[in-house]
Amino acid sequence: MSMLNSLLIHDHDLGTVRKATADEIISAARVCVAHRMRRGASLSSPTAARDYLVLHFAALPHEVFCVIYLDSRHRVIECQDLFRGTIDSASVHPREVVKEALRRNAAACLLAHNHPSGVAEPSPADELITRQLKAALQLVDIRVLDHLVVAGAGCISFADRGLL
Repeated sequence: MSMLNSLLIHDHDLGTVRKATADEIISAARVCVAHRMRRGASLSSPTAARDYLVLHFAALPHEVFCVIYLDSRHRVIECQDLFRGTIDSASVHPREVVKEALRRNAAACLLAHNHPSGVAEPSPADELITRQLKAALQLVDIRVLDHLVVAGAGCISFADRGLL
C-alpha cells in the first residue's frame, strides 16, 4: 500500500472519513514547509530551504527566479519571486536583486530558480548570473550563501558543487 492510499481526511462536520487526494496532500505539505520558512525562522539546515523550494516550484510550467533574504543570523526575512520567465529561461537583473535585498536590510541571501524541463543541472548562463549576483551583492556586504536549481523533486546546490 502506498503512502498516498493511507492518508485520510476526517470531516468533523459530516462525521466522514475519506482518502486524501494527491492535491490535498501537496497543499498540506506546502503549508507545513512554508511555516518553516516564515519570517524569523532560522535556516538551520540546507534541507529546510530545499524542501520549501521543491514544493514552491513544483507545479510551475515556467521559470521563476526567487531570492530568500536572510538577516545576520540567517533567519528568514522574506522569500520573493523576483523574476518570471518562459519555459526555459528567465531574465535576472542584478540591480533589482541588490535593490530588493537592501530594501529588506538583508545580510545574506539564497538564490533559487526552477528548471521546468525536469533537469536540475545548472547551465553556463546559471553559473554566469550567479557570479554576477555574488559580485554585485558583495559590493554592499550581502553574502550569497547558495544558489539552488530545482527540477521536479531534484535540487542542485552551487555551494555543494563548489561553484560559489
